[in-house]
Amino acid sequence: MQKLGRPSGHRRTTLLIAASTAAILFSAPGTAGAAPADPPVLAPHTTFTMQPDGSSGLTSSGAEIPNIDSDKATIRTYYNADKNGIASKTSSPYITQMNQIEQAILAAAPNPAPAPNLAIVFDADDTTLMTYDMEDGAMHFNFDPTLQNQWVQNRLFPATPGMVDVVNTLAARGYNIFGITGRTDDQEAATLQNLQDVGYTAFNSDNFFTKYKTTPKPDYLDCNSGVEPDDPAKCTTVEYKAGTRKHIQDPVADGGLGMTIVGNIGDQFSDLQGGYAARSVKLPNPTYYLPSADIKGAPSTDSQLTPRTDFTMAPDGSSGATEGGEGIPNIDSVKATIRTYYGATNGIANKDASPYISEMKGIAATWAGEVKDRCARAIRHDKVPAVVFDADDTTLWTYDMEDGAMKFNFDPTLQNTWVQEERFPATPGMQRVVRAAHNANCKIVGLTGRNNGQRTATLDNLAKYYYDKKTDQPLFRSQYYFTKWTSTDTPPAYVNCAQDSDPTKCSTIEYKSSTRKYVKQHFGFKIVANFGDQFSDLIGGYGPAVKLPNPTYYLP
Repeated sequence: MQKLGRPSGHRRTTLLIAASTAAILFSAPGTAGAAPADPPVLAPHTTFTMQPDGSSGLTSSGAEIPNIDSDKATIRTYYNADKNGIASKTSSPYITQMNQIEQAILAAAPNPAPAPNLAIVFDADDTTLMTYDMEDGAMHFNFDPTLQNQWVQNRLFPATPGMVDVVNTLAARGYNIFGITGRTDDQEAATLQNLQDVGYTAFNSDNFFTKYKTTPKPDYLDCNSGVEPDDPAKCTTVEYKAGTRKHIQDPVADGGLGMTIVGNIGDQFSDLQGGYAARSVKLPNPTYYLPSADIKGAPSTDSQLTPRTDFTMAPDGSSGATEGGEGIPNIDSVKATIRTYYGATNGIANKDASPYISEMKGIAATWAGEVKDRCARAIRHDKVPAVVFDADDTTLWTYDMEDGAMKFNFDPTLQNTWVQEERFPATPGMQRVVRAAHNANCKIVGLTGRNNGQRTATLDNLAKYYYDKKTDQPLFRSQYYFTKWTSTDTPPAYVNCAQDSDPTKCSTIEYKSSTRKYVKQHFGFKIVANFGDQFSDLIGGYGPAVKLPNPTYYLP
């Protein structure tokens, strides 16, 4: 995710992972010399507790919600995916973990099969066929049923790493192979052909079950199995898959297939719930989450078929190499948690009440008073106090663009349209803080990653919400508002780009800390607070830092 307005030429190519925090953080005021070191608290959280249904967004602060850019970076590390969202097919932490699971499956299946009519059931997507390149490279983690059907009909999916050998070996040992997929009957022929294309020899139209769409619901399926609201015409995923396994196991005299299912293998917990299998094997998949209510009378062991809720994500992205698939926050659950936190419906945040608004109001209530006191103290000591504010998600709120318009996939052209059309509302609670600083005779300084070509529109957007109620004058003035240069501009002489590894390119930290230093030295201001939603808004000194919550993107 790129911060609003940052020219692509200045964007770092390595996306680190992190989570925003709403904690109030302080750093020592800068001096006229070298930038002071930041305290260790200016760092993202690395441990998270998250319920799979998104409900944690009701109770977690912004700091405690996995950042969605962080999650994507971790997933891509796990799959060793390139910048285009294409997973490595030869080496990755995912492939390594799959190989271990597959070897365990084969070790648990005696050779030859110890009895007749023993069956092993396989799901399709991300169990026998790997969808990662579609999910990330084509869909960018936003499911599109039309695009998905194109991939299905065109048979574009590679085999899940190692699974062809597993299925074919089990079939050779004498086990009866079955497939049960959530794909629909109009996709069955293409799916079977795709499976054959990549090397599977055991699947055919007799042992491969797709969900009914163009054909009537099979009589053996009970879609009125205790899941509320019951609809006899529509099966939930668990009703369909468990009911199909029951049909496979039912005696031939009762219309079943007379098998004993000794193994059921899938990448979703809903592939496995509902019983009718001696053993279930969950394959790793953090790229989507397909929940389904369990059926009435499900075995007690189903209580173990639940996603993890505790996670570790290192800020350098390395946890994708070490945590395993179940240890990476599922991206669908992350989205659900973020949307709960913002009270969002169809990608549009609730503007009246949400956990985010409540948290921001609490921060604003604290800091309106604190800023007033700090400004007063500085004036008593013959200083000219100033407060520095970032723009996006510090003074202007971008959520509806990030989710509703971009679906959490940054689009610089669309972003520029929103900027130029001044579509952003004020960040909840921040009008109170900015006015408190102004009323306490603090200078109001703006410092944003938006570029010079977006400067006028940004100031006009701010003027709609941040103005003196007595004089109607805008509180953010051009003289004290700093935007980043474009690719055709010359960087200001005061910006020191040599702090980081590449002196030819300025990082956000270099740009912002150099500008704060300039504000102090050129104008003679004492920065009493520096507000931002990204750690890169704050690191580098020259002003006590105040971190605002933002799990919707991460800018290292």
